[in-house]
Parts: sequence; structure tokens; C-alpha cells
Amino acid sequence: MNIVSSAKRQIILDTETTGMNQSSGPIYLGHRIIEIGCVEVVNRRLTGRHYHEYINPQQPIDEEAIAVHGITNEFVADKPKFHQVAQSFIEFIDGAEIVAHNANFDISFMDHEFSMLQPLGPKTADICQILDSLAIAKHLHPGQKNNLDALCKRYGIDNSARDLHGALLDAEILADVYLLMTGGQTKFNLSSEKAGQEGGGIQRLSLDRTKLKVIAASADELVRHEERLDLVAKSGQCLWRG
Repeated sequence: MNIVSSAKRQIILDTETTGMNQSSGPIYLGHRIIEIGCVEVVNRRLTGRHYHEYINPQQPIDEEAIAVHGITNEFVADKPKFHQVAQSFIEFIDGAEIVAHNANFDISFMDHEFSMLQPLGPKTADICQILDSLAIAKHLHPGQKNNLDALCKRYGIDNSARDLHGALLDAEILADVYLLMTGGQTKFNLSSEKAGQEGGGIQRLSLDRTKLKVIAASADELVRHEERLDLVAKSGQCLWRG
């Protein structure tokens, strides 16, 4: 299993819905998306770009779903309907690779929403590649809990703000999980760690932080460096006795 994607632009995505199943089987449940959260990753770096919308589903939200994400009927009553945000959402994800945890769930809801657009919207798989981070986690950690909270604990990611599920927050957390999970490094032995705590309490740095100063070697220093390397090569001895 190749767990590191070759895609340069990825959209880490999560959705919240009116219920847990929108299957069109014998009993049509027809649940709808009420929140979309996405963060953009390019060449495995967070760009700071994101997409976030609350959506009026035009139908009641199940009580058990409200208990999970805390989004109420009253809260979404004045929010835009899906067809009003569909174009901007499609433009944001078009051509990227979507990374979602249990991707079939989110993609099935997206396809359901796209199918109700007039004119008919696309199938997600026709405009995006799709990568399931849950499948990656199960491959790396077979027989273990691989939900987002368990992965945060395993990789030392701070998810203390996650009292309830929220699409944008979960997408941000999943981005950290995905990048660590596919980056080959699972522990950070930093001085800030508490005894017995895995990981380093990873927190994302602000994109507008002060950049580190890079001091380049002068031409004279480069010449002296090359001369020293030539001396080492000729003597066959290492001058560094550290």
C-alpha cells in the first residue's frame, strides 16, 4: 500500500450532516450536509487557504446528530442553501486530491448534494482524486482504534479544543494527523514534553510569523571551505575530532 500521495495539491476535508446515513436504499433517509470544512495542502505544506460554510439543509437535524456536532436547526435557519454555495465549493476542490477520514461517508453526502443541483452537478470522483486517511491508519495501526481522537493521542497532536465535532476544526486536526502519519516520523522528543507523554503537543505555527534569518556564506568563506575539503581528501584524515 502506497501511503504517501504524489498529488501536489490536497484538500483535507470534513463534513457535518443532519444524520448519519443518506442511503437511497429501501428506506430513503435523505440526510443533508450542514457544514463543510476544508484546508489546503500544497507539496505537504499547509497554505493557510481554507473553505468553510454552514448550510441550511431545508430539513430537520436528527437529535443524535446534534449531540455529536452541536449544530441546531435554529443555527442553520439563516444559512445559505447548498445550491447557493455549490459553485464556490466545486471550484475550491476541483483538480485536487481530497483527504477525508472514512472518505466514503463524506463523498457519498457530497455526491448526493451534487445530484440535486440544477443543472446536475459532477460526481466527486470525476473532478477529484480521493484518499481515505482511515484506510491509511488501519494499514499502519491494525487492530487499534483509529478514530481522529485516538490518532491525535498517538501522534501527540493537541485536540483539546475538540469538545464537539466541527467540520473546519476536524479538517485542521486531520491535516496534522495526515502529515505526521505519512511523513515517517511518529514521535518528537522535544524538551517541552511531559514525562510519559507521546509526541510533542504539535501545534501549527502562524503563517505570518517572523521568518528565520538565513545567513549565506561569503565567496571567500566558500573558497576556504573548498580548500579545507581538498586538504582532508589529500591527507585521508578527518580534521574534526568532536
